[in-house]
Amino acid sequence: MTLRISPSVLAADFTRLADEADAVADDADLLHVDVMDNHFVPNLTVGLPVVESLVKNVRLPLDIHLGIADPDRWAPDYAEAGAGSVTIHAEATHAPVRTLRAIRAAGAQAGLALSPATPLLPYEGLLEEVDTLLVMTVEPGFGSQKFLEFTLEKVRRAREAIDSLRRVSGREIPLWLQVDGGVNEATIERCAAAGADSFVAGSAVYASDDPAAAVRALRAKAESTQLVVTEAS
Repeated sequence: MTLRISPSVLAADFTRLADEADAVADDADLLHVDVMDNHFVPNLTVGLPVVESLVKNVRLPLDIHLGIADPDRWAPDYAEAGAGSVTIHAEATHAPVRTLRAIRAAGAQAGLALSPATPLLPYEGLLEEVDTLLVMTVEPGFGSQKFLEFTLEKVRRAREAIDSLRRVSGREIPLWLQVDGGVNEATIERCAAAGADSFVAGSAVYASDDPAAAVRALRAKAESTQLVVTEAS
């Protein structure tokens, strides 16, 4: 039973990003950074210079989520900057295999994100090319959105596809199933029950009076659900 909690700085104080990152550094596994260009999504956040600065000034590996229109052009640069992982959107990439391999070649883990309305099936063949499959549980672009319940079925299907790939290959393929959007102490249990093992949480962490305690509470909820699912199976 292994899981990851990745607080999203989209909900943090952008004037104090290093301090906000440090507040969760002892309890979280990654720091989720949404890069948005106001083209692929209707919001504008940070870019490569901010990520380069964060790499030098935070203790957690950066979990970069590219909500941009041309990830094929920019994704390798974020990997070369020192990000721990770089995730591109299936809807935006024109050369997913080439770009995912370029991310890995530059030293980062590669991720593929699916927006809520994007089906899993056309991308199942790419699972061996990624280290993280991200199922968006809200529309990408803004924090503090309400969790979309219908996305849980995609999470379940993704878990089945990952487990099937491992059975067919006969080896333990390291592939995280991540969810992002509306994740809090209530919804994280449903996500974990559906098979997710990597959780992005923004407002649930940074709107809390104690972000570190919020991370610990989220982890405890997910771990208890994983234990119940494991015992039931």
